[in-house]
Amino acid sequence: MKRLILPVLGLAAFAAHAMQFSDVQPAGSQITFVSKQMGVPVEGRFGKFAAQVAFDPARPETSKARIDVDLASIDAGSADANKEVRGKSWFNTASYPTASFVSGSVKPLGGNRYEVRGQLSMKGRTKDTVAVFNLKQDGKSAVFEGAFPFKRSEFGVGEGAWADPSVVADDVQVRFRLLANAK
Repeated sequence: MKRLILPVLGLAAFAAHAMQFSDVQPAGSQITFVSKQMGVPVEGRFGKFAAQVAFDPARPETSKARIDVDLASIDAGSADANKEVRGKSWFNTASYPTASFVSGSVKPLGGNRYEVRGQLSMKGRTKDTVAVFNLKQDGKSAVFEGAFPFKRSEFGVGEGAWADPSVVADDVQVRFRLLANAK
């Protein structure tokens, strides 16, 4: 009986010390993007989003994440640009107010780097997406910092006169920084 109790107590002690980062802090988090207009990088950000994360560094393969971005909260650099990209040819926020990413799997790459695969949904279309992120842990807080590319044409973002990739590049780089505390 004594042999059985010691391993069980050891597992209980390990479980008590395991941390799962799940309390996302909006004040320390951000979602930004970089696109190119006539070859010139244009940076922007989204002011409102909701993120649910459940990440255990000891068992990353069990991790889950969901990020919902309020597309109308875009800051593309000017009031005119913001109004344009909220319109029907771009995000069409009246019909499609939210873009979402839902994770499917997380794989460690080594050196606090991870790959997350999931589904990106925008304007009624869903595509497989892969993001790579770094984890910086500081006690009971962690920062998930990474990026992923997407092609705007695959989601119908920038239609009509804006579809020409020589004016606005098809490739967009989305960057994220999520600050989460352990619960």
